[in-house]
Amino acid sequence: MPELPEVETIRRGLEPSLEGARLDRVEQRRPDLRFPLPERFAERLTGAQVRRLSRRAKYLLAELDQGETWVTHLGMTGRFTVERRPAGGRPETPPPETPPHEHLVFETDRGARIGFADPRRFGYMDLIPTGALEEHPWFRGLGPEPLGNSFSAEHLVTAFAGRAQNVKATLLDQRVVAGLGNIYVCEALHRAKISPLTPAGRIGAPPLTRLAAAVREVLAEAIEAGGSTLRDYADANGGQGYFQHNFRVYGREGEPCSRPRCAGAVERIVQAGRSTFFCAACQR
Repeated sequence: MPELPEVETIRRGLEPSLEGARLDRVEQRRPDLRFPLPERFAERLTGAQVRRLSRRAKYLLAELDQGETWVTHLGMTGRFTVERRPAGGRPETPPPETPPHEHLVFETDRGARIGFADPRRFGYMDLIPTGALEEHPWFRGLGPEPLGNSFSAEHLVTAFAGRAQNVKATLLDQRVVAGLGNIYVCEALHRAKISPLTPAGRIGAPPLTRLAAAVREVLAEAIEAGGSTLRDYADANGGQGYFQHNFRVYGREGEPCSRPRCAGAVERIVQAGRSTFFCAACQR
């Protein structure tokens, strides 16, 4: 499933074509994705202007001028693609071949055609009144953005206090930090030299200072690299991410630890049904 850096990369890829643009035509090819699409979804979007395109956790948010926000979660295989009509393109220019599993098409007054395909249909969309967004069940109770001003070592000290749950599971709790996923939690814990098995409430302030910095660092580097492509992920222009080439532990079971002067090797364990990669020699 795309994690925060992948969703942010997609947002940045869509921004030039969507932010400030008006949706001239919306084509809906099925009534549902993971959940039923909103009533009169295509009709309500047609003619709306996207005032702002943002992200909250792993959600894409398109704030519309008619008072609603178009919310998208990509699920496991959801993908936006952008095609731009050539300047002066003739009406008889044949349309591009429709990608398989393309369920929605959005055409803008800037000449962009934005398709949404989702082979497994685990993604979902909704139209939510903008003023009620923070109280919607999807957003109510979400923790701070890990790249925002509210995320800090002090926040982790407060959020971790008294928790017997291991630190990895705690970081994956969206009420603690919004948008963190399995890959980047493994990478951040390795950089911070913290074992994923350690109870969150037993970690002191100095390691949490390292952890907050590591979370920010690994996410910023991943966004700069366009995210990580492991299986299905591609950005809005069809490009792949490259951060997987910079993984220090994720997917590297049995390989030597990449930390200088560490003689350990990367191990893999399963926590709450998810693979955890770490080096027991330097993560304690």
